[in-house]
Amino acid sequence: MNLDELINEYADLELKLADPAVHADQAKARQFGKRYAQLTPIIGTYRELGQVRDDIKAARELAGEDSSFAEEAAELEARVPALEERLRHLLVPRDPNDDKDIIMEIKAGEGGQESMLFAGDLLRMYLRYAERIGYKTEIIDAQHSDLGGYKDVTVAIKGREGAWGRLKFEGGVHRVQRVPATESQGRIHTSAAGVLVYPEAEEVDVQIDPNDLRIDVYRSSGPGGQSVNTTDSAVRITHMPTGVVVSCQNEKSQLQNKESAMRILRARLQAIAEEEANAAAMAERKSQVRTVDRSERVRTYNYPENRISDHRVGFKAYNLDQVLDGDLDAVIQALLDAELAEKLAAAAT
Repeated sequence: MNLDELINEYADLELKLADPAVHADQAKARQFGKRYAQLTPIIGTYRELGQVRDDIKAARELAGEDSSFAEEAAELEARVPALEERLRHLLVPRDPNDDKDIIMEIKAGEGGQESMLFAGDLLRMYLRYAERIGYKTEIIDAQHSDLGGYKDVTVAIKGREGAWGRLKFEGGVHRVQRVPATESQGRIHTSAAGVLVYPEAEEVDVQIDPNDLRIDVYRSSGPGGQSVNTTDSAVRITHMPTGVVVSCQNEKSQLQNKESAMRILRARLQAIAEEEANAAAMAERKSQVRTVDRSERVRTYNYPENRISDHRVGFKAYNLDQVLDGDLDAVIQALLDAELAEKLAAAAT
């Protein structure tokens, strides 16, 4: 969509949002309001740029009578490149999922108990980050390890402006290098945990045929495998066409666990559909920039050097202790900057 079309859409939204009849349908009013908010920075910058150009023209015309207007024209001209660059950035196509909440799964990988402890560290890092920037979190399901970590934990993260836009590049293999608490010789070990991130899908986004589901129930288990419930409250859902399996046992109610499992299943199925569509589109491109590929090893957390490294964009910092306490802003911004640069490069070709 070009700039003229966006200007017309913005004007149309202004008329719709001023119509009391539109607000009788709250869902439609929210949809229009969200789109209006997305377009406002673009239209605001476009109008500011237009005003500056008009002022430059007027100042140049008056400069013949008063030399001070020549200086004003020069000052105004100096503002134009920054405004043009800002508008160019704002016109880059947005990820349609940026405003969505997310479901994040953290799974222990190589390294046994140490990996499970690291999975717990990652969970704490994301919970602290969410708390710092005002996101809400909800542990949907968790399988604890004997030493206090997690074999597998699933958390929903909700943000006023959408959590996907900030956390979509956290998915991948996260590697830790440190001396484990169980290591008596003081040797540094390397272990890993996997992070999966999905935009949370609404029921209207993903249609699931109940006949495609196999639902099994069983008793919840805690660390060491001991039963933590006397009823068959845990739920395992298998989506037969894709083979996707989701299990939930966090809640005491079978119904609540089923609802949680369906939330995760919808998000996974939507992610699969989007990945297939993206793969088809990617095959048509002449080249692929891999700076923000979420499918490979993404980050290393080196405790002895207090270093965090993101391998996709070459980010490196020596404040690992702060990062693990939720200060993820710098590394996330580096990834978002890389995404923007990739989109700008694609738009220029």
